[in-house]
Amino acid sequence: MKKKIVLIGMMGSGKTTVGKVLSKILKLNFVDTDILIEKKCGLKITKIFDKYGEKYFRRKEEEIVLNTLLNDKKPCIVALGGGAFLNKKLQKIILKETISIWLDTTIELIYKRCRKSNRRPLLYKDNNKNLKEIIKNLLKIRKSIYSKAKFRVKTNEKPIKVCNRILIYIKNFI
Repeated sequence: MKKKIVLIGMMGSGKTTVGKVLSKILKLNFVDTDILIEKKCGLKITKIFDKYGEKYFRRKEEEIVLNTLLNDKKPCIVALGGGAFLNKKLQKIILKETISIWLDTTIELIYKRCRKSNRRPLLYKDNNKNLKEIIKNLLKIRKSIYSKAKFRVKTNEKPIKVCNRILIYIKNFI
């Protein structure tokens, strides 16, 4: 494996779960950029949003993702935050320099995975009033951007099955 594998998709699509399993299978390090942001800022993402706003968070996200992609040349599995791939600068580098995989998930599954979580600030702007509607609107905006990824994998199965499908797609890069 010569390139980094970058997992993109909506919050709750399984990027962290699938990324950890895939990293074990491929014996590569796993990097969750949301965790790196939290470590760098010394705050949970929800607190960063509350205290500094989304714009500040996106600047930090860009800085940390760029550092992860460009400064460390070793291959690894990278789970991006749900909105990171919307950043055109990051998108361009990811599409050119990595193996990008969109973990495509249904609205129902995202809802099921996220409804009890308070760690997703974009979903809880209105105190969870219309969670399904918020997810639907975010997905509507993001779907065409996520679809630029090199590969698309449905994540409506167990993580190991999703990983096996990913391995089939990337076999020529290993």
